[in-house]
Amino acid sequence: MPRFVRAVALFALLTVVMTWPQAPRLATDAHEHQDVFFNMWRFAWIAHALSTAPSRVLDGNIFYPEPRTLTFSDAMPVEAVIAAPLLWSGVPPVLVHNLMLLAGIVLSAAGIFMLALHLTGSRAAGVTAGIVFGFAPYRFEHYMHMELQWTIWIPWAFWALHRAFETGSRRYAGMLGAFVALQFMSSIYYGLFLATLLALCALLLLCGMRKQRLKSGVSALAIAAVTAVVLAAPYAVPYAATKHRVGARSEQEVLRYSARPWSYLDATDTNYLYGERAATRGRSERRLFPGILPLLLALSGLLLLRPSNEAIAYLVGLVAAFEMSLGFYGYTFSFLYHYVPIFDGLRAPARLGIFVMFFLAILAAYGHAALEAAISGRARSVLLVAISAVLLLEYWVSPLRLVPFPNDPPPLYAWLARQPRGVVAEFPMPAPDTLPGIEPRYAYMSTFHWMPMVNGYSGYYPPSYLSRLGPMNKVPDNSAVEALVRAGVVYVIVHPDLFDAGRRNDVLADISSSSQFVELGEFDDGLGTAAVFRLR
Repeated sequence: MPRFVRAVALFALLTVVMTWPQAPRLATDAHEHQDVFFNMWRFAWIAHALSTAPSRVLDGNIFYPEPRTLTFSDAMPVEAVIAAPLLWSGVPPVLVHNLMLLAGIVLSAAGIFMLALHLTGSRAAGVTAGIVFGFAPYRFEHYMHMELQWTIWIPWAFWALHRAFETGSRRYAGMLGAFVALQFMSSIYYGLFLATLLALCALLLLCGMRKQRLKSGVSALAIAAVTAVVLAAPYAVPYAATKHRVGARSEQEVLRYSARPWSYLDATDTNYLYGERAATRGRSERRLFPGILPLLLALSGLLLLRPSNEAIAYLVGLVAAFEMSLGFYGYTFSFLYHYVPIFDGLRAPARLGIFVMFFLAILAAYGHAALEAAISGRARSVLLVAISAVLLLEYWVSPLRLVPFPNDPPPLYAWLARQPRGVVAEFPMPAPDTLPGIEPRYAYMSTFHWMPMVNGYSGYYPPSYLSRLGPMNKVPDNSAVEALVRAGVVYVIVHPDLFDAGRRNDVLADISSSSQFVELGEFDDGLGTAAVFRLR
């Protein structure tokens, strides 16, 4: 464990450097993206529900009156449970968000350090693996996606797999199942991808075992599978019910978020060395450049060392992850989408790019260890510094685009928190073809009053919400009033400054002159002035 603690300290320092200027602005600023609002809403809701009504923790206050609204996206229960004590103790929500986000990077890098150390016996090789897995362009492409930074349990699952096969211990088998379940409850995408690729690698390792160890290996996998299912099932069942209701992702949507082979040539547009090309070629979620040095190191390891069964398994895992990331441009994911029901709820096969980086990081560690074995003394330290410096340069990004996010409620929402409980509707609402609009901010602001609201933002949008958008956007017409009444709305909040110029001057006048609404006052909403009405 001292090695792990030192690894955490090292990668924490590197994370501060690689995500600059995030560190001095931890308590106030975050990435300029609507998912930051969504992350903070999920954390706040779970902390609120755990302290008030734990049995209804999945019934978030958005998309009223829909049940299980957290299951329209990844609820991140592991991250949220860890964050809850911080929120209960009054730590600012933006600070909690950023600490949890960066913790995902730091602990992922430290975890693969331990795995690479176990496989190669080299701490320097572990550092190389940690840099590759922790700071590849994929991380910065998804800097706003909390659950996609939490790859913490992936290296530990493979570590437990190796230990279970090496020792035949049921303890390690149980740990393997627990790590898979924890990854599933940290990120559903990664949990499913991990289970699939781990099974493939495990079968390859079993094929290389002697007969006397084969039985204990199969037994370990069975124990791990049962453990993972038992731990993850209570979380998976509500998702299965929601998926049955909302249906599968469309093939067109999956195709849009499938990687192409050349996606692995594109870094993020903020990358210092390679970003200019990304600005013209790369598309969102498909900037998967692994760096040049990791490929050279992996090749060195395969050529200089006699590849072990473990190295071959990681090489096959890399190829499989790459092919699966191609989605409908490949074969494996297309098969899984059509014949394994749970996979048709995943829209972004390109997110398998993090597993390509995981396997590549381990192969690069083998390469580093091979080069290290060929030299001695101070040259090994020089090698470590040189490799680390080149990797960090390849992954270096221009200063992150950070903007302030509110930690405290604007006067509007502080006032609303003191009012009798009632359903809220905030305007403007987006049209179905302009989602999400300002909905993520509305959801986050609800954490200061916890009224149920018809607005919402998530990975899926329930049919009831989508069907209301058309009529409600005609407010204060009769069709809009009828839709509001049917939804049980009590408070109507209008933000005139957020409307298009064509309606900005008229919307308040139209609502104020309607006999269906009673004005309760005007308040600062943090962006301008908003008016609040009660529906008669």
